[in-house]
Amino acid sequence: PSFLDIGCGCGLHALAATRLGAGRIVGVDIDPDSVNTAKNVLSSRNLETPWQIENTSVFDLDPKVLGTFDIVYSWGVLHHTGSMWEAVNKAAAMVSPNGLLAVALYRTTYMDPFWKFEKRLYSGAPAFVQEFLKSSYIGAFRLANMIRGRHDFQTYVTSYKSVRGMDFDHDVHDWLGGYPYETALAPEVDRWMTNLGFKAERVFARPKSSGVPSSGCDEYVYRLQI
Repeated sequence: PSFLDIGCGCGLHALAATRLGAGRIVGVDIDPDSVNTAKNVLSSRNLETPWQIENTSVFDLDPKVLGTFDIVYSWGVLHHTGSMWEAVNKAAAMVSPNGLLAVALYRTTYMDPFWKFEKRLYSGAPAFVQEFLKSSYIGAFRLANMIRGRHDFQTYVTSYKSVRGMDFDHDVHDWLGGYPYETALAPEVDRWMTNLGFKAERVFARPKSSGVPSSGCDEYVYRLQI
């Protein structure tokens, strides 16, 4: 199957797709550093699978240029574009008949207004303000764990990289600075995807949550019914 990775980052998901049998790989990202890293990751493996990595926005994707794909994948990306539903439409347009769209989107929480304000503030703040906000968040997170009886915080931080793929400090920075920020609930996503001609294949979603200490992602796999 052909595989399109929207917001490919460092290229690890694209690399995983080659190992799972993808016959053609295309990755796109708006960040030049990510594009260069992804190219280095894939070229260093001497892959037999044809692949290309492009410095392209989801909003510029055109099936007449790249063609359509059996699997279109965008994990935790479309909710940071500033126009999430338009981005979903653009991603969906790249799916081949009977193909799959796999996306992860932030779940709507009661704290969304706060998080939008915080993320906008953090992303535009100087480094010393970011450091203060990050330290405050980590302190509150640590206190919450102590209240719950979890006193092995350092062990949690030490093992974090092997569990999540990035160290705890960087992940906090990533969460606090993730702006633009949009969210959705599963019924909204299902209505939208149904109108686009898709049917749910697998959904891992939860109801509206508190948003403390953060919002989780719900995961969706939809198949184009053509």
